[in-house]
Parts: sequence; structure tokens; C-alpha cells
Amino acid sequence: MSRLRGFIWFLAGVILAVLAGFVAYSTLNRVAAAPVAADVSGPTISVVAASRPLQPRTLLTQEDLTLIELPAGSTPEGALDSIEAAVGKLTLVPLYSGEPVLIQKLVDPNVRAADGRSALFLSQDQVLMAIPGQDLMSRVGVLKPGDRIDIFYSLPFPENRGIGATDEEDKEQQATFAVLQNVTIVEMVGGIRPLDASAPEQAAPAAVRPDSLLVTLAPQDALTLKYLIDAGGVIDIVLRAPGVERPFEVAPVDIDYLINRYSIPTGPGR
Repeated sequence: MSRLRGFIWFLAGVILAVLAGFVAYSTLNRVAAAPVAADVSGPTISVVAASRPLQPRTLLTQEDLTLIELPAGSTPEGALDSIEAAVGKLTLVPLYSGEPVLIQKLVDPNVRAADGRSALFLSQDQVLMAIPGQDLMSRVGVLKPGDRIDIFYSLPFPENRGIGATDEEDKEQQATFAVLQNVTIVEMVGGIRPLDASAPEQAAPAAVRPDSLLVTLAPQDALTLKYLIDAGGVIDIVLRAPGVERPFEVAPVDIDYLINRYSIPTGPGR
């Protein structure tokens, strides 16, 4: 009987020890978590961060940026608190998704140097080229710096280029094709600019119509575009959706393409 009583007291002691250990463990966890909770509930600051991975010399748009909350005491120096302050700037270094955007990692392409030139940031394998703003998209004022565009051209081509063909046999047929895709507008130069909104007596124009669009291209692409401009081709620009950079599969369009696609009847008996 005494042996059973001793076993019961031993079992009770073990249970009490386990309970005491559990209480002590829970208390230590609460104590350790208390500073973290206090830090999370402390004051925070909204800062601009990259919404996706960005390469150097990226012209920032609103789609590239987002706002995140950081503890006030750990905000990095140079952090921006407004997305508008970063839009239109060029990145000098790569940025990861969610990384704060710092002012010292950006350059303003619109800052004019003493010689009047913009502080454009070009890579070593690119050149800066001006495209005449003669297309309809430029004239209606839809385009803006940072937009990604595709460039289309229409140009007449000889129908018969065979050896021995005479001038009389060489008839021209117009073809329209995509010359370049996913080109970034770096700047828009000249033309009508918005008037000062602080002057109420002046009526602001409905749209900004630039004289030229500045784009960065590979040298061979720039040379191809110059040939088409010099040849008197008709240029048109289409605007891509934000964030869409993939190539589109498009075929050149001429009269034969239209006849075949739309089953247009031609010739006698149509």
C-alpha cells in the first residue's frame, strides 16, 4: 500500500513538473515576441518600391512601381514616398521586385545640360534616333515618354523583280509591315506643350503634338528606319498595353493578302 502511495506522489510530481515547464515556455515565448509586436505596431512610412524586376536604363512607368509600408526606423536613405516622383526616371542599377526605389539609383532624362541636350542614358550598343511625329497617334496627343510602341510602315514595292524585266513590266504594289516592335519612347521634342495651368486666362490645348519622338535603337534598326523615312514611306505607330513586351506574330499586308483573307472576288465573272 505504501509503495502504491509513493508511486502516486511520484506521478503527481511529474505532472506538476511538466505543467510548470509548459507555463515557463509559454511565458518566455510571450516575452520574446513582445518587442516584435511592438515594432510591427509602431509607426510606418509608405515608400516607393519596384513592382517587378527592372533592368538598368528602364524608363519607369506607374506600372513598374508600387507603395509598400516600412518601419519608420528602417527606411533607407533616399527612399521616395510618391510614385509620381519616380515616374519618367531612368534606373541606373537593376531593381528586384519589392525593392525600395532610391533617388540615388535614378537619373532624370529630362534634365537639360548646359548645351541644351537631355541627360539621356544610352547603353553601349544603342543609338538615339528622332522619328518625325507625323503619324496620327503622335498628332492626337496619345503618346507620352515611357510608352512602348510598334512601328509600322507602308511602302510601294515592284511586283516583278525578275531578271530581264523591263520598266514597263515593273508595276508597284503597296505593302504594309511591322518594322520594329517594343520600342520605348524616351522623349517627345518640340510641338505644342501644355500651357501653365496657373494662368486662368489661357486656354490649354487639347493635346500635346510633338515634332519628333526620341527612341533608342540598335544601329542596324536605326539605319533601316532611316531608309524607310528617306524612301517616302508612310509611318504609323501603335501603342502597346502596359507591361506587354513580347513580340507579336504579324504578317505583311498587301492586296493579295487582303484578297485571300477576305475571299474578295476578282477577275471576270465575279
